[in-house]
Amino acid sequence: MSTAGKTIKCKAAVCWGPKQPLSIEEIEVAPPKHHEVRIKIVATGICRSDDHVISGAISDMKFPVILGHEAAGIVESVGEGVTGLKPGDKVIPLFVPQCGKCRCCVNPDSNLCYKNDIGKYNGMLSDNTSRFTCKGKVVHHFISTSTFTEYTVVDDIAVAKIHKDAPLEKVCLIGCGFSTGYGSAVKTGKVKPGSTCAVFGLGGVGLSVVIGCKVAGASRIIGVDLNSDKFAKAKECGATECINPKDYKLPIHEVLAQMTNDGVDYAFEVIGNTTVMTSALSSSHFGFGKTIIVGLAPSNAVMSFDPLLMLTGRTMTGAVFGGWKSKDDVPKLVDDYLNKKFEFKGLITHNLPFDQINKGFELLRKGESIRTVLTF
Repeated sequence: MSTAGKTIKCKAAVCWGPKQPLSIEEIEVAPPKHHEVRIKIVATGICRSDDHVISGAISDMKFPVILGHEAAGIVESVGEGVTGLKPGDKVIPLFVPQCGKCRCCVNPDSNLCYKNDIGKYNGMLSDNTSRFTCKGKVVHHFISTSTFTEYTVVDDIAVAKIHKDAPLEKVCLIGCGFSTGYGSAVKTGKVKPGSTCAVFGLGGVGLSVVIGCKVAGASRIIGVDLNSDKFAKAKECGATECINPKDYKLPIHEVLAQMTNDGVDYAFEVIGNTTVMTSALSSSHFGFGKTIIVGLAPSNAVMSFDPLLMLTGRTMTGAVFGGWKSKDDVPKLVDDYLNKKFEFKGLITHNLPFDQINKGFELLRKGESIRTVLTF
């Protein structure tokens, strides 16, 4: 029986407010309106950014909200005006939309479409309304996606059609974590063959940076983390050596300078800690080092450092979603995965049923998981 044009009742993990576990609820998902797509989510990853909302680190969120932004699924139905997508297509929702018309979309050097909801957290679709209700209350969307639910509705500028043979429980990582890290190295950082790289933070995104540095041909990839248990996996992904700041008396940027003849060519901060960002900047070579900020810092965080650090020739840049233009590049990344240009199976440490979502977050907080993928 077709569900097109009808409200669907399904289960979702609702976040009613900060500092409380997600609640599995029955919700109503309205049909897609003009230029919208309703997706049956097949697999969704748990990302640290979702936990920033639950912990209250992102302070300007509207509740209740359905979190989740790293996923893959199948189109259930499409609204009027949608082209290039039909029921049955495999897709990845996009937390960075691509309208194709705004100043960022038409600039080849940017990927941050003006229609994104990152930092604004309006929590609505483009027409300023929600498709979710629960217990008679409107439930907010999360950064254009909301994937902790059996069904979601997104704007058609926030979804990419992918190859029909793509394994959804794997390529869901291309929706956020993998693409963010990998692109920070190969697209934003433009790591050159034979170069030296330092990666601060060896979680799922940090390991994806390591994979990107390896694919780009870096000769030395130094992983930096306070948890030495992460070093074996980092080396599996391509790190040539790993160091723990707790093992040294000197500040870590001085240790790296000694190891690399005055500093690395590329430094990546993949934690979201402004002190570590300054360390990463200081660890790059004074005359030409490039630092790429990947980690999401808490609301109201500020950086302060001596401007002389940059006056000598260092540069610092940021990357949201690895610099990829989402609608254009996500299908290509999926094709590259299918063609074995890179492998990220080591990033998925846990597979859990959707009902165990809170267990997945506990694994993340304890540092016991890299990526947990939930399936319905």
